[in-house]
Amino acid sequence: MTPFKPHDFVSKQIDQIPRSGIREFFDIVQGRDEVISLGVGEPDFVTPWHIREAAIYALERGRTSYTSNLGLLKLRAAISSHLNEHFGVEYDPHRQILIAVGVSEAMDLAFRAVINPGDEVIYHEPCYVSYAPGITMAYGVAVPVSCKAEDQFAVRAEDIEKAITPRTKVLVLNFPTNPTGGTMTREELEKIAALVEQHNLLVITDEIYSELTFEGDHVSIASLPGMQQRTIFLHGFSKAYSMTGFRIGYACGPTELIEAMMKIHQYSMLCASIISQEAAIEAIEHGWSDMLEMRDQYRLRRNYIVNAFNKMGLACHLPRGSFYAFPSVGSTGLSSKEFAVRLLEEENVACVPGTAFGPSGDGFLRCCFATSMEQIKEATERMARFVSRI
Repeated sequence: MTPFKPHDFVSKQIDQIPRSGIREFFDIVQGRDEVISLGVGEPDFVTPWHIREAAIYALERGRTSYTSNLGLLKLRAAISSHLNEHFGVEYDPHRQILIAVGVSEAMDLAFRAVINPGDEVIYHEPCYVSYAPGITMAYGVAVPVSCKAEDQFAVRAEDIEKAITPRTKVLVLNFPTNPTGGTMTREELEKIAALVEQHNLLVITDEIYSELTFEGDHVSIASLPGMQQRTIFLHGFSKAYSMTGFRIGYACGPTELIEAMMKIHQYSMLCASIISQEAAIEAIEHGWSDMLEMRDQYRLRRNYIVNAFNKMGLACHLPRGSFYAFPSVGSTGLSSKEFAVRLLEEENVACVPGTAFGPSGDGFLRCCFATSMEQIKEATERMARFVSRI
């Protein structure tokens, strides 16, 4: 009788995917006392009360049923109005908007809906940890394009062009970017849009941090002439409204692509939580001032932490969006992981090695400043002490 080996039954496609570098590092953090974490990308603000109250009221009214696979029409209509006002794009709430369980599910749906085995998908790196694995799980070929500190971690059209082949089908963008805080100018996006049209590509744009843009105006590539029809626009409520646990995101795009995504969604997730959707309606209709207040606090924290890094000799660009700083540790002679592990062991400060976000992140750390100023001050004092000993 052949012995049973569970690993032999693991899909080869899944077996080749590594564990998240973020989670792998934070397994080390577990169990340590007095750790100050600059690691997890989650707002430290509690969801504003009126948004929580909307969820409570939905429960009290017995709003506990399934919704349409696409989500509550009232929420889709509110999203349509919001995007028209703030992003300059307009979507039909009946056919072109899908409510998902966070942007992570929306991204997975987009990949599975459009990628055929062997299709190449270009994305910029350092980037959020799920992009390359998500492409691989959809049987696509992930093609990274490096972003550089000297370019403020924006992606350049000329670098994208070098990566395009006859097998390229999709370009993934995420600006402002996790983990670097990089943003894009309208001029560079226009160059990228021209490439996309020239090579007949589809764009998937993840704009979850768009409201947290500190300098200039956020520009969505979907708002450029001719681009809305060839773009899947992804967004959500986790970051701007501090609603991570509600798990509400959404996808907007051409009817045919949203329909394809909905087919996967209806057979896997069915629908997002109705209680979370009710809270999202309150957030998008009445939460703008809350977001602005939180953004002002993030800006103050950003200015402090970036200044502290530069003072201690860790060169750090000023992120123009998101709530992450991405200092270089190259001056210390240590790799990202060596620096992060030693910092944790010697000073009880947790940051994520840049390599968690792809090979081009080596030499950097992701430091989330969505934590209190008191914690940031203590963390940077400990880090300065550590750097002075190296």
